[in-house]
Amino acid sequence: MPVWEVIEVMATSEMDIRRSADRFHTKAGWLDSKHSFSFGGHYSPTNTNHGQLLVLNDDRVAGGTGFDTHPHRDMEIVTWVLDGELEHKDSEGNRGVIYPGLAQRMSAGRGIWHSEKNWSDTDEVHFIQMWVLPDTESIDPGYQQLDINDQLAGGGLVPIASGQGHDAAISIQQRDAVLWGGRLGPGENVMVPDAQYGHLFVARGSAALESEKTLDTGDAVRLTGTGSLAVTAGEKGAELLIWTTGAMQ
Repeated sequence: MPVWEVIEVMATSEMDIRRSADRFHTKAGWLDSKHSFSFGGHYSPTNTNHGQLLVLNDDRVAGGTGFDTHPHRDMEIVTWVLDGELEHKDSEGNRGVIYPGLAQRMSAGRGIWHSEKNWSDTDEVHFIQMWVLPDTESIDPGYQQLDINDQLAGGGLVPIASGQGHDAAISIQQRDAVLWGGRLGPGENVMVPDAQYGHLFVARGSAALESEKTLDTGDAVRLTGTGSLAVTAGEKGAELLIWTTGAMQ
């Protein structure tokens, strides 16, 4: 059974630590995927979302394989590659190869079909795919990508995907949501932005939250009404993905 560390920060706030080993796990030969929330055949009624974040899948796809063409509707889908390259094709004629530091967003809107294939025939691709609900249904499907390696190299947190008009981010159709990313050096400290709901995921390395809660690769913290909290990278640094969102409508 999963062991979740739920800490009451104040009477109306909560810090819920979810360890990597407790995530749902799909292993299908070509695919090794860990799910932070209910997904596919994995379901728990108490683990379907955190705020407007519905999916955070940590996917490893073998060379020469990938997800065949399939549909989506009314979802903002953000993909972040950690290692390797991932090819995207969709029914709107969009095509791109996503690599580390290239933020990519697909708005499914009223309906779109797409495929995601490992660009390499031999090397594994490792990526994080995240879904948030849009604030408007049945919009025109859309696609956007933006290289933000230069911004990440400057340290601190960078907006990767935003519904709030950040200049350095791809846009998403959700006015309450921002995805922040950081490639932190050893001991580097940042503040988790204040939000109604926050989700901190350690994509690589290790970190300490408020100097006392140690987080390793694949660990996550679900924050509810906690305000801004300090997170410090471990001795080998850390790559962080932090969602700040509002409540489910």
